[in-house]
Amino acid sequence: MESTKFVLTEEEMPKSWYNINPDLPSPPAPILHPATKEPVEPAFLEVLFPKRFVAEAMSMERFIEIPEPVLDIYRTWRPTPLVRARRLEKALDTPAHIYYKYEGASPVGSHKANTALVQAFYGKEEGLDGFTTETGAGQWGSALSMACNFFDLECHVYMVRVSYDLKPYRRVLMHAYGAEVFPSPTDSTEFGRQVLAETPDTPGSLGIAISEAVEAAVKSNGRLKYSLGSVLNPVLMHQTIIGQEAIKQFEKAGEYPDVVIGCVGGGSNFGGFSFPFYYQNKVNGYNTRILAVEPQACPTLTRGLYAFDYGDTAKMAPIVKMHTLGHSFIPPAIHAGGLRYHGMAPHICALYDHNFIEAIATPQVGTFEAAIQFMQTEGILPAPESAHAIKAAIDEALVCKEEGVCKVIAFNLSGHGHFDLSSYQAYLQGDLEDYDYPEDKIKAAISQLPEIPEAIRLM
Repeated sequence: MESTKFVLTEEEMPKSWYNINPDLPSPPAPILHPATKEPVEPAFLEVLFPKRFVAEAMSMERFIEIPEPVLDIYRTWRPTPLVRARRLEKALDTPAHIYYKYEGASPVGSHKANTALVQAFYGKEEGLDGFTTETGAGQWGSALSMACNFFDLECHVYMVRVSYDLKPYRRVLMHAYGAEVFPSPTDSTEFGRQVLAETPDTPGSLGIAISEAVEAAVKSNGRLKYSLGSVLNPVLMHQTIIGQEAIKQFEKAGEYPDVVIGCVGGGSNFGGFSFPFYYQNKVNGYNTRILAVEPQACPTLTRGLYAFDYGDTAKMAPIVKMHTLGHSFIPPAIHAGGLRYHGMAPHICALYDHNFIEAIATPQVGTFEAAIQFMQTEGILPAPESAHAIKAAIDEALVCKEEGVCKVIAFNLSGHGHFDLSSYQAYLQGDLEDYDYPEDKIKAAISQLPEIPEAIRLM
């Protein structure tokens, strides 16, 4: 009997994260102060983040040990399974072998818990009262709410308005863990009140929600710090347990992927899955294609400008070099709320700029079609974000069918869609539409990028 599910024991679970810093194709660009536009010192970042988190951002150690209290909680659901999608292969009539790494096995239904627990542990270790954060679809907010509950910390979540309205049960989950949840923009912050006064019917954006969370943290007089679910390297590093597990599981499967795929918004699940495979390519001579998939409505990698930009709309967060659609960019109210970010993880952008990874953008309706096909064959309802990876994997498998070749395709199923049923209802009722963001609006948003001294800009 051929195996379908490939699992590791708790003892086989990786004990360290992979830090990509020393293996980047060029040195990391500096992080800039939002006001002075000069490179920041660690002390500036420590106002926002726990000290150990900041130290990880600067570290050039290739592997960083996972703290035992974090490993202890990881064992609740990790290692997660690697599954051969045999029924999907049969439905597609493809010679390709399709695998998915199922991160929906976590208590909150997504990969986000992998870093939330770490940041909460660092905050407790530092003596904080709690954290503020933003969330798009609610996966990150749910994960941090659980983590703060485990470490007896406060959690204040600013949830993008369109997702706050569309995904009420994510809010219930966060409340059940003890978190406070605000629709963003909200009248509880100075920046939120400013946005509401100018555009009272705004759907919100991750950039706005980040601004509100940063403002709340800064005004807490050190009682709270800000927790980030994507973009910065420590977050992506904490997620690399995903890809490291997958490599071990492929050894058990007796195969190795020709292409690895992940959806990409800020970069956490994509980086966590793909970075260990990039390491295999760079250090051990493998040749796996690495493919990032984003929505056409928020095409950061495929249509954004590679430049220094603010991480948030209010220009309070640090400036980083990344592919960006402009910090003022407000994406359409698509149903993949976790992918509606104007920027991208700088380390992913560096790999893309040097052609070590590829990127494509997929339409909303076709992405939901792929999600339904996956659900009806494999039985799992995927999060709309994860469905972008499924869409790309199916397209890759169909190319194999046309060409009559067998390739091994692996994607990260970063979360389930049990809290996204209103989105699926809209699809099934024919109420979804595709958005291809107008070029003039992208150009207008990009035109507002900050002016950076040339010596820094050329780094």
